[in-house]
Amino acid sequence: MPNARETVIAGYIPLLDSALLIAAAQLGFAEAEGIELKLVRETSWANIRDRISVGHFDVAHMLGPMPIAASLNITSLAVPMRAPMALGLGGNAITVSTEIWRAMVDAGAGQEGDPATTGDALKRVIEARSAEVRPPLRFGVVHPFSGHAYELRYWLAAAGIHPDLDVEITVLPPPLMPDALAVGQIDGYCVGEPWNTVSVASGAGRIVTFKEAIWPASPEKVLGVSERWADAHPDLLDRLIRALVRSAAWCGAPANAQKLANLLSASDVLDCPPDFCMPALTGELCLEQGALPISVPFLTFSGEHAHSPQPEHGLWFYSQMVRWGQVHFDPAHLGIVRRTFDADLYRRALGLSALPLAPERARFFDHAYFDPSDIEAYVSAFSLKC
Repeated sequence: MPNARETVIAGYIPLLDSALLIAAAQLGFAEAEGIELKLVRETSWANIRDRISVGHFDVAHMLGPMPIAASLNITSLAVPMRAPMALGLGGNAITVSTEIWRAMVDAGAGQEGDPATTGDALKRVIEARSAEVRPPLRFGVVHPFSGHAYELRYWLAAAGIHPDLDVEITVLPPPLMPDALAVGQIDGYCVGEPWNTVSVASGAGRIVTFKEAIWPASPEKVLGVSERWADAHPDLLDRLIRALVRSAAWCGAPANAQKLANLLSASDVLDCPPDFCMPALTGELCLEQGALPISVPFLTFSGEHAHSPQPEHGLWFYSQMVRWGQVHFDPAHLGIVRRTFDADLYRRALGLSALPLAPERARFFDHAYFDPSDIEAYVSAFSLKC
């Protein structure tokens, strides 16, 4: 390890799943690896994408699909990228206005976040609004190439709601979503915590389902790095990954939940009360103002499969890009996607000759089977429905 610390500049968005970077910088995990980790809070994922592309950031807290879109050259200022480490599993939820929720309850929505019953109820609400010639509902997502966008679309489509015909989907920065819901600019949104809990606490919104219910144990944010930077700084990247793995172990310890909430809620990080961070960190999620919390493994920071990239996960993100017309299927893309989500850099950093056995195949609430070896057939099967 070098005597002088080397600087790594990391961009992040104020969300709970930036925790590994925040804790690594503030609790000494990066310093122990000879790194001065400088964090830059950003306001939008587009800014994260652009600033890492032009070299303002060395690494970034990044939406899982974003490095894939950049490597496929289907997003602005694209550069080949790698996702050498996942920053956690889960962490998103779908929230609607209390007005829409009341209509969904009347239409038979379940009370504990089941995506099947809430989706079916929303379909009936949309059909009733259409019969009354009312405007379509508008939902917010954080970026077109995001797990949020694909989870929202998957949930809607599984209920028979066409995301591009029956509703409107718009892009907003995460911290603005509760305010946009409160003033009626949007009717619902999919975002990471604590921005769902903010709407619940104010009484403006109700959580109707969440990522863990739609796609259990699925990746959300990753450490994003350009191939250029990764190739130029292999030792520095290895040390950063090791620091983040140690940070994850600390963040994932239940005994540290309150300390982590205090750390993340600071005015220069998320700028919110610590109580807004605790539901996701403890797995005790309150779906509605005044309701008792439900226990759910909402956000996972550590564990056997929490950090290693899985090519299958990247291929599912790619399948959704194809499904929703963001890119045409090309067999040549598959190798690029696999390389982007390959675990080689993670193994190298931790000195692993092999990874633990892969987790179960990706499973979804509608029981649709994802076969990563036949993306075209998987996407075509959905086109017959929605």
